Parts: sequence; C-alpha cells; structure tokens
Amino acid sequence: MPSVSDLHSIGELARASGLTVSALRFYDSAGVLEPALVDPVTGYRWYTDEQIAPARLVAGLRRIGMPVPEIAAAVRAEPAAVHRLLDTHLRRLVDGLADARREVTRLRALVDPAQPSSTTLLLSPADLAAALDAVRFAVGADPEVPMLSGVLLDVEPDGVRLVATDRFRLALARSRADVDGPPVRVFVPVALVDQLRPLLDAADAWPVSLTVAGADLRVLVADRTLTGTALPYDFPDYRRLLRKAVGERPTARRITVDVATLRAALADPAAPTVARDHDGTAREVTVLGVDDQGELRLLPAADLDSDALRVGVDGGYLLDALNAAGAPQLVLELDGPISPLALRRPDDADTYSVLMPIRL
Repeated sequence: MPSVSDLHSIGELARASGLTVSALRFYDSAGVLEPALVDPVTGYRWYTDEQIAPARLVAGLRRIGMPVPEIAAAVRAEPAAVHRLLDTHLRRLVDGLADARREVTRLRALVDPAQPSSTTLLLSPADLAAALDAVRFAVGADPEVPMLSGVLLDVEPDGVRLVATDRFRLALARSRADVDGPPVRVFVPVALVDQLRPLLDAADAWPVSLTVAGADLRVLVADRTLTGTALPYDFPDYRRLLRKAVGERPTARRITVDVATLRAALADPAAPTVARDHDGTAREVTVLGVDDQGELRLLPAADLDSDALRVGVDGGYLLDALNAAGAPQLVLELDGPISPLALRRPDDADTYSVLMPIRL
C-alpha cells in the first residue's frame, strides 16, 4: 500500500481534475471513483497519480451530462467501449436537441398564433421515393386506430425522418433535404402519400418541394401540385419506442441474411410454422432461430423445447419488411423470444424496421 506521502489529497485531485471536492465525495459514494486510501482516523481520502486521468474523464463525462451508471462503466472500460458509450450519449443529446427545437416552435405558435411559421423542404425524388417505400408497409390500416393511418415526417435541419407504425411493426427511413424554416413534425395522411409516390418515379428533375404551414401541406413535384391537411393526431414518441424496443442491445445476435433466400424460404408452402393463440386469435407463427453455424433458420415446433435463441413473428409482416428493405442483404437482430426483431440495412443506419414478437 502506498504511503500518504506518495498520494494526493482530495483537494489536490479536485484541482488536477476539474471536479469539486463535493463531486469527488459523491463519485466515491457512488462507487465510480474510490480513493486509494481512506485514513481510518481522520476519514481523509487519498488518491494515486494513476487516478488523475480517470478523474479527468469523469469530469468531462459529467460536463456533457452522461448518466452516473454510464460514467461508472466508462471509467472501467476499454477505449473501444468508452467510444461506444460516447456515441450512444451523443445520439441521446441530438435527439433531445431536436425535441427541444420542436417544442420551441410549438411554443412560438402558442405565444403568437396569428403568425404561423412555415417550413419548406427541397428533396431528391429518388431519395424521397426510397424512404417512402421503406416505411409504407408499416402504416396502420385499422379504421379504429386512425392516429396511425399516415406517415410521420420529422423534419430536421438537414433532412427529414419518415416513420410509420401499426403497433405491431415500426419502420423508419431518412431522406436528405434542404430545409428552409424551423424543424417541424407533420403527420401526413396515407392517401396523400399514395398520391405522391407514383409521381416521384416520373420526376427526373430535382427537387420536390414540400411546404408545411401549420396543418396545411403543399407538394410540388414535376408539373403537379398536391395539397392536403395533416392528420390531427399526436404520433407516438417513436424515439422512446425505439429505446425501449431495441436501444443498445449488447446481447443481441446480429445475423446477415440474403433477402432473396429468406423471402423464398418464407414463401415456401412447406415453411415450418407454429400454431399459437395470440390476443384470442389462432395464428401461424414463424419462428426464427440460429443453427450451429450461426446461420438463420426457420424452426419447427419440435425445436422449441431447447434453450436456443429464437423469436416468433408474423411471417407475412416479415415478408413485407423484406420486400420494403430495398437491399440485397439485411442484418437481423435477435435477442430472445420476448424482444422485438430488428431488421437493419448494413449500408444505411437510418433505414430499418422493427417487428413485435409473438409470445411462444
């Protein structure tokens, strides 16, 4: 054990790290940064030279608002893991800033409703078409749930995120855009989406112009003008849904699949399914598992008694997601029978879909 003469007092570490003495006491009590020695008589805390760098790391992570459990993990992690924690926190900050900007826009309209702001987007027809194709399959079609019968356009400073869900699946994509005006969220009815989509194939001239002014929508594409009214519903907080459904899942198995091969296997009349009662309805469930070589396979009922990784989904929904992906390969994330199945494009982090599991 080092002698006190070789150690730094808590005040010295505070000056060297940028943390206050009270913060160092807190991080000691939280088990994040414990002193090398605590004098049993005086209770004074003492630290080694090697603890200065971790203390500076803690100070920096504290300044950017990283939660204490993640700070504790970062102090003990290898550099690659720390980078992953930083990436996760940065995404959280970006999402929070986008939410704050939207709330400020809403508050401005609340303070001065006579001056509605407008936002105009200029988009590539091809980019917008690809994004619509990636999410259209997940639009809700239940007339009893009209608040899901459209596509959310979540406008950001440099583009627009498209989101659709019918409660059983969630699809996201993104299109680049030149944005003039404040960030805004607008819930576009599916009828307007379906009017717009075929026009994009014939629109070889860039750009498509989309203007949002309150609930009023106006789209200029080629020589056509489409108008409509945004749906008057609050779309679910998809970011919260994503964090809850998939988030950062270190235990998930990521399996690259050939889309054409998996599509053919699902469409095969002999494809194995498992009969299950789901919400009072008899369902034929497609069960995905992993073989000894780490490849995806469709599991029959006889193989469900083991502890092997598996997840049950609606086979038709899975086919829809494969058809909408627009890529020859996808990465499937499996994380057990009660966790959602995520389908991601390996070349596009912004385009993916999530299927809710069916309990086996």
